[in-house]
Amino acid sequence: MDKILEDGFTYEEVKIAKEVQKLISPNLKIAATSVRVPVMVGHSISLAIEFANPIDPEMAKALLAKSPSIKISPHDYTTPVEAEGKDDVFVGRIRRDPTVEHGLLLWLVSDNLRRGAALDAVEIAEKLLSV
Repeated sequence: MDKILEDGFTYEEVKIAKEVQKLISPNLKIAATSVRVPVMVGHSISLAIEFANPIDPEMAKALLAKSPSIKISPHDYTTPVEAEGKDDVFVGRIRRDPTVEHGLLLWLVSDNLRRGAALDAVEIAEKLLSV
């Protein structure tokens, strides 16, 4: 169980926000919620995104489908059990967020022993060696 910090967030939630900001932009505003559940392998994320411009779920799905290492979930959503042993991040439940003007809600799942760990290290090394 993670310790709840003075601001109400846990260490893991702060770590998630800092990692995403490091990858995308330090100015990106993130409010993460992390919940530990008993699964053997896998990370699951419920993601709310607010965009500067309008985007509909079908447009987002088409863009994500073209992205490397991303797979659109074949049946609305993927569970950690289904993602186990696979290299991709599965994205499903892509829908409008009714609480903000240009928002989407998504469900992401990946095998955390591959994506975010060993596989990412191998892919980074391959890119560096090919330069």
